[in-house]
Amino acid sequence: MSTDLPTALAGHRTEPRTEPNTEPTTGPGAGRRNEPRSEPGGGKPGTAARLRALTASRAPARPGPAAAAHTLASVTSVLLLLVGIGAAVHEPLLIPPLAATAALIHSVPGLPLAQPRSVIGGHLLCATVGLTVHAVLGSSLWAAAVAAGLALGTNMLARTPHSPACATAVIAVLQGPAPARFLVSLAPAVLLLVGAGVLAARLRPTAPAYPAYWW
Repeated sequence: MSTDLPTALAGHRTEPRTEPNTEPTTGPGAGRRNEPRSEPGGGKPGTAARLRALTASRAPARPGPAAAAHTLASVTSVLLLLVGIGAAVHEPLLIPPLAATAALIHSVPGLPLAQPRSVIGGHLLCATVGLTVHAVLGSSLWAAAVAAGLALGTNMLARTPHSPACATAVIAVLQGPAPARFLVSLAPAVLLLVGAGVLAARLRPTAPAYPAYWW
């Protein structure tokens, strides 16, 4: 009985030929079969490129001359005004924390620490904490350290993060001022700082918007 040739060929399929794996499975050459080979003139970066990557800075870019001059003039003007107010109300020790606040408002106006809620609320809350600690523990460096820690925690709970305000609490403990006079001197000063920040942002069209939020 004869068999049709196409049928016979269809029933006999040639299996693909596999080459034996001659790569070593153990020893120094094991596992290198699929490793990419470095090309001449390419491949891994050189030593200079690696050094550049390691030493590259992620710091913000330098401001342009106009932006730097604007910030310098704004901060200097408001600080001179604060010095005059401090001398008039005999509270010059408030200048350091308020100077730090002015620097935040004018240099990083988008940060939560620089927003009006944090500036005004942070300073007033920390001043209250400092005055309370002074009334309970008296005036000492130990009490000032306790006041700074409590002030920071209070600001975090109140969602008014503002690190310079912790210095306000320390000043309230070490100086021991009359509470009413201290708060009455502080409130207009922080309002002045916020107002100066808003005005400076309006005067220069290319300046970052301030505030990012009020409350």
